[in-house]
Amino acid sequence: MSVQPVRMAMIGLGFGAEFIPIYQAHPNAEVVAVCRRNEVEMNKTADQFGISGRYTEFEQVLEAPNVDCVHINSPIGDHAWMSLRALDAGKHVMCTVPMATTIDECRQIVEKVQDTGLKYMMAETVVYSREYLFIKDLYERGELGKIQYLAASHPQDMDGWPSYWESMIPMHYATHVVSPCLALTDALAESVSCFGSGTVSDEIARKSGCSFAVESCHIKLHNSDVTAHIWRFLHDVARQYRESFDVYGTKKSFEWTLVENEPHVIHTAKKPEHEIAEKIEIPDFAHLLPEPIQRFTLPAEIHDSNHLSFLQGGGHGGSHPHLVHEFISAICEDRDPAPNAVTSANWTCVGICAHESALRGGELVRLPDFTHQNAYASV
Repeated sequence: MSVQPVRMAMIGLGFGAEFIPIYQAHPNAEVVAVCRRNEVEMNKTADQFGISGRYTEFEQVLEAPNVDCVHINSPIGDHAWMSLRALDAGKHVMCTVPMATTIDECRQIVEKVQDTGLKYMMAETVVYSREYLFIKDLYERGELGKIQYLAASHPQDMDGWPSYWESMIPMHYATHVVSPCLALTDALAESVSCFGSGTVSDEIARKSGCSFAVESCHIKLHNSDVTAHIWRFLHDVARQYRESFDVYGTKKSFEWTLVENEPHVIHTAKKPEHEIAEKIEIPDFAHLLPEPIQRFTLPAEIHDSNHLSFLQGGGHGGSHPHLVHEFISAICEDRDPAPNAVTSANWTCVGICAHESALRGGELVRLPDFTHQNAYASV
């Protein structure tokens, strides 16, 4: 096991800046560089956190000999090429979601990781949120019984977000709903069938190339009798933000609240009479982390609480320190992070294939073989 601190470079300092104090507090990590195109804002962040390595160009970071890893928080269109360049430069990669926006880009990243032996982790927040960890704990202790059905939704009005979101296809940003459905049962997606519903404005349709207001998809899990249902929208539907995950088991079922900040619900089977519904409070899971970073599961530790990703994402369920700890631990222990490149590709390609299915009127689309190869690290 490595005892040298893992030396991180943070790429993108909007939402990404929230990770800096976590890495700085982690016993096995340090932040040696930051990178942002806007030099004034880059220096402001570097000054705030006392970081000496300062870059406005990504290539400069890759040439820095004291950088072991990059954590990419740039716009979605930059994720694939930045990940590939970093791997070529011998750097481990943590990248925010999604992995890429095309199947070929996902394939290239998987192959590059296999060729280089470097670590790649997609920083999917949902599978390290306190809600997911709570459900996972119930399942692993047998309280849910046999899982019969999984469902997840991510309605989100992107009005007010950066303009590039107007070009985004709903299912191309679906990992927040795909990941919990697949991770809970250690499953990979085998095939999908998806329908589009309704229409967006002519302007959004022109920019995105997608006229559907909503995309609704069923996922067939590999080597399983369970099916998952997910749905997404980005524009022109009246609905409060929701990033939900429902699990239906033979003994208990978990249902996400319909209204933000209200309690979630557990249904307990009481045969032969009826089911009993109980509103519950989700505990924090900071105890799974090293003590120096446990506090970062709390919303009070978010520096920019007005950032849209936090206002609409509920603080990401306290997931950030769990993501950091998993990535750093994987490097120190020389093992695959969870999710690794193959799993990240599978989760990402579900959405890409789902949109393809919707364009074909719901036709069944199988995921590419490379998203099934090699066992993946469970979360």
